[in-house]
Amino acid sequence: MKPASGRRAIRLIVQPCSLLSLATAVPPNSIGQDEAKERARRAFGGKKALFDRLSGVFDNAGIAKRHIVAPSHWYEEEHGWRDRNAVYLSAAEALFEEAALSAIEQARLTPDQIDGVVTVSTTGIATPSLEARLASRLGIRSNARRVPIFGLGCAGGVNGLATSARLAASEPGSRWLFVAVETCSISIRLDSDDPAAVVATALFGDGAAAAVVQCGGDGLATIVGGAEKLWPDTQRIMGWDVEDPGLAVVFDRAIPPFIENELAGAVEEILRAVGQPRDAIARLCCHPGGVKVIDAIETALELTSGALDIERDVLREYGNMSAPTVMFVLEQLIDRGLPKTVLMTAFGPGFTCGGLLLEAS
Repeated sequence: MKPASGRRAIRLIVQPCSLLSLATAVPPNSIGQDEAKERARRAFGGKKALFDRLSGVFDNAGIAKRHIVAPSHWYEEEHGWRDRNAVYLSAAEALFEEAALSAIEQARLTPDQIDGVVTVSTTGIATPSLEARLASRLGIRSNARRVPIFGLGCAGGVNGLATSARLAASEPGSRWLFVAVETCSISIRLDSDDPAAVVATALFGDGAAAAVVQCGGDGLATIVGGAEKLWPDTQRIMGWDVEDPGLAVVFDRAIPPFIENELAGAVEEILRAVGQPRDAIARLCCHPGGVKVIDAIETALELTSGALDIERDVLREYGNMSAPTVMFVLEQLIDRGLPKTVLMTAFGPGFTCGGLLLEAS
């Protein structure tokens, strides 16, 4: 696919905000990659040639295990929209509650002190939205603002956190809870002849992340600014197709080469939008969509091989959880000791790149 030029990235945040807390959560079920490969081999038994041609992705994905919302045998059974979404609702609510309460507690707040909630989720349908379903149970005030966001995909961790900071900056002193929760594994499809279906089976895991942001006050880091880059005419690079049995993943083989060709320019635009030169960035904090994506980022930005070690660690232990994954990376980066200036990046459907600039407090 020929890279397409897009509009310049536009800054999203008008004044710095504090990241008061960050919490993550995963479902209780987990599966090792060897078991996942054997179960997939059985499940794709009617498409042996397809599986055999692509089975190496399990071995080369850089994943040791993943957390999943259903028992392993569930994925070898047939499920329609209703069954899949029922699993999504039950699991997403549980993950949301765990991550949100932990983030609020870490911020030394109580749920009734939260003024607004931004929810990012793209792997199921919830109407009323997840934060509305859980508000009373969590103790969120009835007059708290709610901003549910659907469709950001893997970019949701960065762009959702940026949206939360922008809302907090528009009303200094207000406290916003951001929650990203995804149940990617329930979209695994055994009825498809699309190679992307096998790739998804080798990559997808489930999880959630939550954070509290406020304009003013001390926190884990300062959110300085954010920007997005959308390339036109790239909708078929990544996303979902809506089909009768459920969502079908769209993964184009062009993703890694597209990143190699386009990321450096996108990062330069994002940094210009937030007023920072490239040499001011001490470290990137990237969504690890897969080993080839991590390799492509390192190549595009001329990083030393292995520079994105935390990203590889998160991918190995959790797989690709879509939006929350970059928050897992940030959590480990903070635990290690946040560098002076960090640029978070993630790619998502559109095709888009989100960027968020953080500074150590």
